[in-house]
Amino acid sequence: MKSKVSNNQESVRRRSWSWQHYLIQHNAEAAPPSLFTQSQSFPSKRTGFKVGMKLEGIDPLHPSMFCVLTVAEVIGCRLRLHIDGYSECYDFWVNADSADIRPAGWCLDNNHRLHPPKGYSQTDFDWTSYLQSTGSEAAPPTLFTCHTAMCSFHVGMKLEAVDRKNPGLVCVASVADVIDDRFLVHFDNWDDTYDYWCDSSSPYIHQVGWCEEHGRPLTAPQGHPDPENFLWEEYLEETGSTAAPSSAFTPRPPHGFQINQRLEAVDRRNPVLVRVATVTAIEDHRVKVHYDGWSQQFDVWCDSDLCDLHPVSWCQQSGHPLEPPPDSSPLSSPSQGVCPTPGCRGVGHIKGPKYTGHHSAFGCPYSDINMRKEVMLPDRLGGERVVTLVPMHHHGNQSDRRSVQVKSELTEDTLLLPLGKRRRLTDRHAQTTKFLCVKQEEEELNPQSVEPVRESDLHSILHQSVFLSTMSAQPGRDLSLCWEQHCKLLPGVTGVHATTVQQWSVQQVSEFIESLPGCEQQAKLFRDEEIDGRAFLLLTQRDIVRIMSIKLGPALKIYNSILMFKHAEGRSQSHSEDGSKSHTEDGSQSHAGNIST
Repeated sequence: MKSKVSNNQESVRRRSWSWQHYLIQHNAEAAPPSLFTQSQSFPSKRTGFKVGMKLEGIDPLHPSMFCVLTVAEVIGCRLRLHIDGYSECYDFWVNADSADIRPAGWCLDNNHRLHPPKGYSQTDFDWTSYLQSTGSEAAPPTLFTCHTAMCSFHVGMKLEAVDRKNPGLVCVASVADVIDDRFLVHFDNWDDTYDYWCDSSSPYIHQVGWCEEHGRPLTAPQGHPDPENFLWEEYLEETGSTAAPSSAFTPRPPHGFQINQRLEAVDRRNPVLVRVATVTAIEDHRVKVHYDGWSQQFDVWCDSDLCDLHPVSWCQQSGHPLEPPPDSSPLSSPSQGVCPTPGCRGVGHIKGPKYTGHHSAFGCPYSDINMRKEVMLPDRLGGERVVTLVPMHHHGNQSDRRSVQVKSELTEDTLLLPLGKRRRLTDRHAQTTKFLCVKQEEEELNPQSVEPVRESDLHSILHQSVFLSTMSAQPGRDLSLCWEQHCKLLPGVTGVHATTVQQWSVQQVSEFIESLPGCEQQAKLFRDEEIDGRAFLLLTQRDIVRIMSIKLGPALKIYNSILMFKHAEGRSQSHSEDGSKSHTEDGSQSHAGNIST
């Protein structure tokens, strides 16, 4: 009942909110509509797309691939698209006029490869048969925006381009595809997850020789025999290719956005929502967006022409709900009875569109535990690669600009890196390695020497991981350091006592397991086994090995969590009973000894 009242109050508050009053109240101005591109501006008509319609479109995680898609949700002129045959976790949002979507049959008509749904082969997929077998209809071609402009780039041309996932790198690149006035930038000898579409005015592309002219290092193709002495003349001759002509590049002028201008922006951490936002910093071609009423930790840098930025009143004209700034009044707080995170209405989920809502910090896109880790998904195409669904929050002024250097230690949220995960390294060569983190150190293993961990060895590793310090000459000091370290590695465990965990339902246990990096699949096993909080605390290493099939990564995280829950209880009791550091140390040692026996 409390949740229903709160939702009704929030609905009334959203309907009564107005841009005009808000701008006057804050003595602010709206960003002029003239600053926005056509794809960002007000729609010319209401969309005719319906849930269930089929179409073709580009997979944003694999920009070189056109896939079979289904409209899963329509809000205003925004579409949530589902990649047929795959989990809803890979669903994504686009505007109805996006250049990334095409009618069924477009690939065949335009000599592009269409990747069929999972379970279908390239040769036996046929749109007519597929529509009949699924009982669905294709989206009419009239619903798609016509794009007729052309560009001077051609497939195979070479250029120098910024790696947008590592903006400090300018790399050797090729034109991999051309559609209308856009082309696909591909980094030579790298996989397509780094690819991106752009037009000739993009600030991220440069003609051959730009790095040399501007005194910038150029990253050679992966595997190049002599990357430090890369020469364009030799490479063009070896590959039988040509450089894109300078006339093909049409650099755009800097944008006109100003600091403190207001606009509407899709929430990057929860893209089902569009929020009231403010420009808080600017660069020539980028803006920093702040979601009004929220902490600055949620601010994001983005390109000024990003299709998720819109002028004031865009939502009203497109029929999309607008999220006003959270009201600080306790009477109308939308989070009451829904989500414990202040300002959150329980809409959306950190795991993406697979879940429409949440009611705990484990699933909240804005909770502290989820701000300190990346949400990773296995690549839908298989293999051992992973893709980032939600990036980890980075403090400081760098925002989305990540370091391009190889870190000497693991990030706080990463306990086990997968075999063969591709990263850009300072030596510009891909490395196939496997990392096992027991403490917060990085230890390289020989992939050929990695064997399944025996149950007895697993218990030893886990036990030493949390309680190794109790065997040292100065157990009190080291235990404190070890505890702080594991609180960083498993932030969702911090401050949670066993007495609290005992009260968890099966669903809460499952949500906690799902919040641990890399344990998404194991969460279902816990639900199937109907493990509630009391049963969770009683699990032994034998039980976990059986449930996890001796998967070291999930087992490390789950069993360490159980030990830390129990240890947190012991620490709390020691502090309250003795109130002294020495007694706390003795209690910790005793607790560790009890678990090891």
